[in-house]
Amino acid sequence: MAAPDLVPVARALISVSDKTGLIEFAAALSQMGVEILSTGGTAKAIAEAGIPVVEVAERTGFPEVMDGRVKTLHPVIHGGLLARRDLDHHVAAMDEHGIAPIDLLVVNLYPFEATRARGAGYDESVENIDIGGPAMIRAASKNHDFVTVIVDVEDYAPVLEEMRANEGATTLALRRKLAATAYGRTAAYDAAISGWLAGEVGEVFPRRFTLAGSAPQVLRYGENPHQQAAFYRTTESRAGVSTAEQMQGKELSYNNLNDTDAAFELAAELDDPGIAIIKHANPCGVAVAGSLSEAWDAALACDPVSAFGGIVAANRRMDAATAEKIAAIFSEVVIAPDFDPAALEVFAAKKNLRVLKTGGMPDPTAAGLMVKNLAGGLLVQSRDAGRVTQAELKVVTKRAPTEAEMRDLLLAFRIGKHVKSNTIVYVKDGSTAGIGAGQMSRVDAARIAAIKAKDAAKAAGWAEPRTVGSVAASDAFFPFADGLITVAEAGATAIIQPGGSIRDEEIIAAADERNLAMVLTGMRHFRH
Repeated sequence: MAAPDLVPVARALISVSDKTGLIEFAAALSQMGVEILSTGGTAKAIAEAGIPVVEVAERTGFPEVMDGRVKTLHPVIHGGLLARRDLDHHVAAMDEHGIAPIDLLVVNLYPFEATRARGAGYDESVENIDIGGPAMIRAASKNHDFVTVIVDVEDYAPVLEEMRANEGATTLALRRKLAATAYGRTAAYDAAISGWLAGEVGEVFPRRFTLAGSAPQVLRYGENPHQQAAFYRTTESRAGVSTAEQMQGKELSYNNLNDTDAAFELAAELDDPGIAIIKHANPCGVAVAGSLSEAWDAALACDPVSAFGGIVAANRRMDAATAEKIAAIFSEVVIAPDFDPAALEVFAAKKNLRVLKTGGMPDPTAAGLMVKNLAGGLLVQSRDAGRVTQAELKVVTKRAPTEAEMRDLLLAFRIGKHVKSNTIVYVKDGSTAGIGAGQMSRVDAARIAAIKAKDAAKAAGWAEPRTVGSVAASDAFFPFADGLITVAEAGATAIIQPGGSIRDEEIIAAADERNLAMVLTGMRHFRH
């Protein structure tokens, strides 16, 4: 049967944990002559506002029991939500059993996600799993031909707008849209519960894996103008682009968000005051120093050409001196945990510059999952939270690294973790000297990084590139000695790499011949 377009709302059931806008919404319904059914705290709030309300227990003839676990799980409620008004036997069953139709359901669920986010224990988390709410939402959504369902506060206004425009009725188009939203909400809710329980029993990869996001930010376009895109936030509470406050600037684009995430995650790896400059998700300059201002100078010097139009991430509160230097060139985004007021004043002159304040730094060693979409499937893996320490390194050459070389080696390997494979990263005195990213050949990555260093030296008027006297990191092992030889020819004096090649002995011998120090990590950092 064809569904009717306009369906009047005569009776509504409201049961909400988030009471934002509740009284105004209930008052508007009451003024339009809608009978309101409700439960527990929601009914109390509505009644205290002087709005007529009927307790669900009064309608069902059955009290709330088991600490409120059972209150709406009753045929009078679910029959009122599920009955088709155009089927005679459904109407007859309603008449026989005293079931009144419910035309509008308003439910936002027990705050399970918020409960987990604040670190509640197991028992409290379980008690915040809603049962009756999802059951009613699913029932109302299934019967959207006749029932309007609201699960988000922001949908109060459009429903009232339609009812006012249509003498108390809603349209089929709106009911279908709200039903889709409602099923999305219950799916996300169940995904959060399932993910939590799986973690509680030690399952990293449960039998069924569900992704859920909310609060979509529809973007102007995707990676390219002919692609559509949106940014969804998950329940993971990790400082970064998803939690940041945009202080100024144009709307963030798909590429802005992707690159800014890459920049901030890299900045989080830096222990001292540090700056990471990112272009197309790859770093083009990274440095640590005694201050952000000094770190900016060193990071920019690595590749000032690529830095134009890049993303700048800092791991400390941004000061005005650093802001002045950043503002001197064109950047798309600046992201930091906080900003001095004077720094924000500096950036205010750059109206289009996006400035993001995160309020904190993410933990680079924290566990988490990464997801990549494939045709017909998902690739899921744990976040690359690996981090080697000096004590874990194995010196395999005749010469051991000096203390200064060791500091730079560890930094270079951390940076290499955030560069697309294959990669070679040269570091000298706490800053990148050259970066070779995303090459099919490791030798080419070493060569490109060295070429970049020569270009930087020429632009700065230096006598020699900063790869001379630097150290180098490789994200994976050298399959042949040619890559190591290329690094040595660029002027590097020490190398850090995972090891594990069948030619390790040949590569170690090549390092010894050139008086290079080399350490093995036993851990690689492929990034695709």
